[in-house]
Amino acid sequence: MIFPGFDAPGRWWRGNLHGHSNASDGVLTAEEVCRRYAAEGYDFTCVTDHFIGLYGYPMTDTVPFRRNDFTTIIGAELHSGAMANGELWHILAVGLPMDFAPPNAPDFHAAEGMESAAALARRARDAGAFVAIAHPQWSGLTLEDARTIDAAHAVEIYNHGCGNCVARGDGASIADLLLSEGRDLTLIATDDSHFSEPDHFGGWVMVRAEENTPEALLAALKAGTFYSSQGPEIRHAALTPAGVEVECSAAARIIVQGQGSAAVAVHGESLTRATVPLDRFRNSGWLRVTVMDRAGRCAWTNPVRLRGTSRPAEAPSEI
Repeated sequence: MIFPGFDAPGRWWRGNLHGHSNASDGVLTAEEVCRRYAAEGYDFTCVTDHFIGLYGYPMTDTVPFRRNDFTTIIGAELHSGAMANGELWHILAVGLPMDFAPPNAPDFHAAEGMESAAALARRARDAGAFVAIAHPQWSGLTLEDARTIDAAHAVEIYNHGCGNCVARGDGASIADLLLSEGRDLTLIATDDSHFSEPDHFGGWVMVRAEENTPEALLAALKAGTFYSSQGPEIRHAALTPAGVEVECSAAARIIVQGQGSAAVAVHGESLTRATVPLDRFRNSGWLRVTVMDRAGRCAWTNPVRLRGTSRPAEAPSEI
């Protein structure tokens, strides 16, 4: 079984799914944000300004900044309801309509009678968006919090602004626990760029699609035909009776992770391929791959789900 995206038609498109302009708390205009991503070699971006009353509920229109070699997806970072720590939720919604109805969220403080985050995420998904739980570690998100968002397609496994600027960029723990409870989720790496500090060009998705259009990219995101990266490339990933076969750019280690403590790494100086054995994953219901280079930068496949808890080598299945 080939991991999602690695046998899909089309080509890889590089994009950022989380960033801000001066319509909320970023420092650059949306036009300049798009220009900088295009100049950096990105194929697309999504400006996700904070959809909150403090900024007038902006749904930033980036359609005028599309070009033949660069496109944009309309989106926003949504806020409503309180987490266990009392702070407002942050829900990433990529592919929203411009007329998406705002919640009653005057500012970043929880208020009585607010729409729940679960209901807001469901509204966004029903409106056609690709929905992700943003920066779990930075938010102080608990597993109990995360369980409530049943409309999420994805979890941010890495948020560059949170990771590079405050050392709280990880989302793997929450994602893995949800996967182990049976949730079908994908994993995205993002910038969360504001351009006020070094929070840009450090985390992205590589989306496999036939066209670099908002419609094709959004469909591929929802289908899970992408991987995420801080730098390394993943060129192939497949589950076979011999193990998980991976081909990638030069790496220091190729790691397969599963439920609980199930994890196996193959180490080397400039690994470009490896087959990771499956013995430790006989009780795991899912697998994913992390590729790490010598600088510690990672790339992540989306998880593949296995049938029950049977040994993967004996009974791999489609997601």
